[in-house]
Amino acid sequence: MAGHEVINRPFSDVHRMGNKVVATLLHDPTVEGLDVALYMDGSASMENAYGPRGILAKLAPVKNQVEPQMQWMLEYLANKDRDGKVRVTYWASGDGTQLEVVGDLTGPEAKGYRFPGPRSYGKATVMLPVLRDFVAHIKQQVGEGAKRGLAVIITDSQINDAHDVTAYATQVAKEIASGRLPRINFVFMGVGEQVDEEQMEEISHTTYPGVGHLWCHRIADRMEEMAELVAVLVDETMTVAAGGTIYDEQGKVLKVYEGRLPAVLEFEVPPACKRFTLEVAGQRFDQPVPEEHGDEDPHDEDEDEAPKAEAPPPAAAPSHSRRGHRH
Repeated sequence: MAGHEVINRPFSDVHRMGNKVVATLLHDPTVEGLDVALYMDGSASMENAYGPRGILAKLAPVKNQVEPQMQWMLEYLANKDRDGKVRVTYWASGDGTQLEVVGDLTGPEAKGYRFPGPRSYGKATVMLPVLRDFVAHIKQQVGEGAKRGLAVIITDSQINDAHDVTAYATQVAKEIASGRLPRINFVFMGVGEQVDEEQMEEISHTTYPGVGHLWCHRIADRMEEMAELVAVLVDETMTVAAGGTIYDEQGKVLKVYEGRLPAVLEFEVPPACKRFTLEVAGQRFDQPVPEEHGDEDPHDEDEDEAPKAEAPPPAAAPSHSRRGHRH
């Protein structure tokens, strides 16, 4: 696994595949028919983050560190959802495989909603039930007008069933590619000091035939704009500016966008290229080219594992960079 890339504004994701670079610009998209769900880690390692409950919550000085994060994310995500409601669920509770559904919350409800943690903190961190639950939910919502799905999954540590998650995601991608499922994306949101970012990256870098990436990941304490939370929804049909030009580090023009600058840029770079520059509206934005992660299409799994139904143009910004913001 290569080291974490540095992603500079106004980019939200930069990905290299051979000599091709795919760079996504930070953009706040509106997606028709989007159905959103938020899954909050309920494993035992999260107990301190949720803080004490009952009378202890009034007496102890320790505050609930999760609640404010949930409130702002829910309020933002509800504005993206087709009916203004986000499905909210605790996951990894009980024996680590159980889900505790909170309900469908609107943006105004999210502002003052209490998130004390699950009834029973989990003994493991098993994510496969989350994927199964969301796929079943989306299949049911298609009849209600859902055209696309987004699941944001909060976690503070390593998941225990990464292989099962990858295998199931492969089958989800096949369902999407065949038209049996609408487009679905999953966002890992890492919180705390124990997040296994390499594991998140390994899952997120996987590409699927006819679908591309299903996953992206974010680290909560590095997020600077809410739009980063939904960057996975951004595609090449969205326009962010009236044209632009890509240069390599030698000043050679790599690609010219005339008339419109799409939110997702795809261009070829020389094998030894280490940096590129986007020039748009008289401003120049420099970005290192990440190392190739050797993305490969995952191996086919048995078919009997198939899912069962149950913004404005880029503006000048501070020069500081961010790490970990990519597919």
